[in-house]
Amino acid sequence: MLPGALVLGISLYLAYRITPWLHPCGHTLHIAASEGQRFLIGVLLFLQFVKISPHDLKIKRWHLLALSFQITAFLLLTFVAARTGEGEIRILLECAMLCLVCPAAAASGVVTEKLGGSLAGSVTYVTLTNVVATFLIPIAIPFVRPSADLAFWQYVWHIAWKIFPVLVLPALLAWLIRYTTHKLQRLLMRWSRYTYCIWGVSLTLAMVLATRALLLSGLSAGAVTLIIIVSLGCCALQFFTGKHLARTTEDRITAGQGLGQKNTGFLIWLGYNYMTPVTAVAGGLYAIWQNLFNSWEIHRHQPSPSSKQ
Repeated sequence: MLPGALVLGISLYLAYRITPWLHPCGHTLHIAASEGQRFLIGVLLFLQFVKISPHDLKIKRWHLLALSFQITAFLLLTFVAARTGEGEIRILLECAMLCLVCPAAAASGVVTEKLGGSLAGSVTYVTLTNVVATFLIPIAIPFVRPSADLAFWQYVWHIAWKIFPVLVLPALLAWLIRYTTHKLQRLLMRWSRYTYCIWGVSLTLAMVLATRALLLSGLSAGAVTLIIIVSLGCCALQFFTGKHLARTTEDRITAGQGLGQKNTGFLIWLGYNYMTPVTAVAGGLYAIWQNLFNSWEIHRHQPSPSSKQ
């Protein structure tokens, strides 16, 4: 399903590009894809929060190690980028910055459960990375993009407003239902088996946005190739690092998905709004790499037909 969602998202945007009568609706369609994806991410998190108690959200050793890795790598790249002149090298550094600081994806819990990891551990890391990104990104942006005219708390407000509807609101609503309406909670827990399908639709919309970012970037083939290498390297590094930060098999699965699987829609938004706009391309490419890897992981985890007999 995941490779199919990647191809479908790319095809939908290309179909729009070659259909002139749709062009006047371009802005509306872009907003619909962007907000539709955010809504589906919120639904994914809501169905995950319904299944777990607030008491299940416990910070483990690997959470702190993974956060330390993200923060250290991001700040180091920020320091280097701030001292690098404008050009391709600067763009590549900014792409790597965004790939490393981007919060964990809401869908990471969907894959984590399928692979035998901890849903509670995954949701905990999603929450932690969103909180850290809300305050860390506003600190770094003025050093890399001094021309930005927003004050620190304005940055925090903009990012928090982007995060609140898809993270905090679903958690509050899910836990309100959990402690007040048990029948509805049990019904919603049965619906949670559809999270994989919701993720597929969300991924399709993400690829529509990613394809748009790439085609409107005006990048040369050489620059795109370099961004491909950077985004692929960041993806491989984070999945590999995450899987080696934990001790138990369950935590290794959870840490690998938590650190490696990113909210690429948020990454694209960051690139467009606060960094060099072409860095948004890195978010689309990262979405491709992480979902191809997820497809391979899920396929490898499934028992073969011979083992079922």
